[in-house]
Amino acid sequence: MSHIVVLGAGLGGTIMAYELRDRLGLEHKISVINKGPTYSFVPSNPWVAVGWRERQDVEIDLAPVFAKRQIDFHPQGARRLDPSAKRIELLDDSVLDYDYLVIATGPELAFDEIEGFGPTHETQSVCFVDHAVSAKGAFDRLIANPGPVVVGAVQGASCFGPAYEFVFILDKALRDAKVRDRVPITFITSEPYIGHLGLDGVGDTKGLLESEMRQRHIKWICNAKVEKFADGKVFAAEIGEDGTALRQHEVPFSYAMMLPAFRGVAAVRDIEGLTNPRGFILADKYQRNPAFPDVFSIGVCVAIPPIGKTPVPVGVPKTGFMIESMVTATAHNIANLVAGKQPEAEATWNAICLADFGDGGVAFVAQPQIPPRNVNWASSGKWVHTAKAAFEKYFLHKIRSGTSETFYEKLALQVLGIDKLKAIKLDEPAQPK
Repeated sequence: MSHIVVLGAGLGGTIMAYELRDRLGLEHKISVINKGPTYSFVPSNPWVAVGWRERQDVEIDLAPVFAKRQIDFHPQGARRLDPSAKRIELLDDSVLDYDYLVIATGPELAFDEIEGFGPTHETQSVCFVDHAVSAKGAFDRLIANPGPVVVGAVQGASCFGPAYEFVFILDKALRDAKVRDRVPITFITSEPYIGHLGLDGVGDTKGLLESEMRQRHIKWICNAKVEKFADGKVFAAEIGEDGTALRQHEVPFSYAMMLPAFRGVAAVRDIEGLTNPRGFILADKYQRNPAFPDVFSIGVCVAIPPIGKTPVPVGVPKTGFMIESMVTATAHNIANLVAGKQPEAEATWNAICLADFGDGGVAFVAQPQIPPRNVNWASSGKWVHTAKAAFEKYFLHKIRSGTSETFYEKLALQVLGIDKLKAIKLDEPAQPK
């Protein structure tokens, strides 16, 4: 019998455990380590932050779900991985040994790299549901006392979609509250242009997103290197192509939500041969670590180099379709190793994304995710808002029911088989409560 441990129970880790159970059967032991007892659907956090969802709407108690699938669950979290000894020390001082490990931790949020940054200081966040709940309180205060808003992503950020989603969702929520006319909004981003997304754009995301911002009276600053948040202002340098500061900005805010740069979590960071300098896991084309071949990695924790040089550092996002593809390939490869065979499955790093804007949205398809591409397409419309709500409903059902069925693969087949993505029939839209 082999023991496979999954470290992390987010989008990737949870379905990783399900797929491993499906492929390996009950004769092998599967354990999941997570910091906390619940799964949280992170893409819903912007809705939580404006009160369109409650915390309990987007969280699932994992213990009964894993028990149903005969998966051991350790919600106390990990303190430190020792890949040479093939064991993990947990936060309660217990130790878990493994034959194969899948790291699916997601990131640590590097708020501390900028003065005054983060939900314990001057700004809000939608990265974790705890942050989104706190941001809802700040949103209520903004409604009661309107003032300027800043939204965006700082240098080194790699996940830009939620920043765009949130700025447009916030715009809609402020219009619903009849205070938008008293809330100037500025979008500040490290991207070289609006719609870059860490992917050098997809289709005409530049034109689509700039148009949305103009229509909604949202100003923007690109190539921004944030220096600090202090006294209700963001201090940022706008960087030119030669790396010099073209101008300094001091943008006041009553409310700010900016996404941070990521790094690897403390439990795996600074392990020679395992991680890069930022703590992301090194992996070959089979999702396998070159130095520790019994360690695999999936999702946001995987090291991926940036697409190309930009005036301000910009990372590459790991989208849902890419993560599901990593999960399937890893499950296949571990099953091969358990059976005495060699890894052979490679993830298809494609992107299919639905970005909700509260009353519309933008969808894009990038195949592969990193250019040059065979498919490079983007479109916008109210149907994206409907599709995102259906995605939320489907994925929460998937986690609750313990199924490894892949949403993105189904969506991809439909996208590639029809002319317009909006022909897909999905469930009811997400409307504010």
